[in-house]
Amino acid sequence: MQTTKEGNAYIGELPEGCKLCMQGAKLVLFVSGLCREGCYYCPLSEKRRGKDLVWVNERRVMSDADVLKEALRMRALGAGITGGDPALRLERTLHYIQLLKTRFGEDFHVHMYTATCLSEEELTKLKDAGLDELRFHITEKNSPRVWESIHSAGRAGIEVGVEIPAFPGREVEIVEIARKLARLGGFLNLNELEFSDTNAPDLKVRGFSLRGDSYAVAGSRETALKAMERLEEEKLPVRVHFCTSRYKDAGQLRLRLLRTALATARPYEEVTEEGLLLKGVIYAEGNLERLRQRLMREFDIPPHLIAVEREKHRIETTREIARELAKYLKELRFYIVEEYPTADRLETEVVPL
Repeated sequence: MQTTKEGNAYIGELPEGCKLCMQGAKLVLFVSGLCREGCYYCPLSEKRRGKDLVWVNERRVMSDADVLKEALRMRALGAGITGGDPALRLERTLHYIQLLKTRFGEDFHVHMYTATCLSEEELTKLKDAGLDELRFHITEKNSPRVWESIHSAGRAGIEVGVEIPAFPGREVEIVEIARKLARLGGFLNLNELEFSDTNAPDLKVRGFSLRGDSYAVAGSRETALKAMERLEEEKLPVRVHFCTSRYKDAGQLRLRLLRTALATARPYEEVTEEGLLLKGVIYAEGNLERLRQRLMREFDIPPHLIAVEREKHRIETTREIARELAKYLKELRFYIVEEYPTADRLETEVVPL
């Protein structure tokens, strides 16, 4: 068993989808918030759970162009199709797979998550559309019927695996799932169970608790590692990957943000180690373009280092220029802003000058 500095562990070669996620190179395509399973531990936000909406990364999808734009912004090498359950909107899912494969080529890797017991016909459609990898979530509702779909997916030529949370104390169940996958040639992904705003009440009432000062459930990591140790002892020919809550939040997300920031940063924006953007911001009344021209003229500012941001109704520039202008132009409001390089451009810090 090998481990990473972030605490992840794996046996054998990682699935291709995981490799690209660890580079921050996977587009996250949320096809629908609909799901039939009703898992009490589901971490989906209220904004997405049960809502038949499409999101790509943090952007609400209104057209195919939104999906392609987001893929280009982050220079994605692949996409993870998730939900909810994408299989409940199968035609929509097939459309997006074909869209991405047509635009970016066959090497653009697409993996998908589902808890649906898919038929051979549905699996063939997914394969023909270009799906490379399919990850089944095993639940109380779909087990044991889902195993036939897992078997059929492999026969259809799709790389297949199971992805489940590592519930504390359930290493015996994890080992049994891995044994079945070993016979089918599939892989097993274990996620550290974690608290979210939406699942916290249900987790607490069932006796789960936090591990230290993290969002992870106490005992989840230990269970995953114990199961993996047993699998190594049995020398089963199965690939297993354990992904920590910390890595998903601080590692995977950071790399995706950093990749996007480096690809999209304007000349006046600085990219931080966390993949955020730093800049100077000017708020003013009246015609912002006229003010921009005046500032360039009076303070000899190069045009590429100052721009009107119409969506946020402000002027943006470098931190240094904003600090210097703030010394002389008391009638304007100046700030240093740190924000995500995402479609929603969420601001994490705003410091007045």
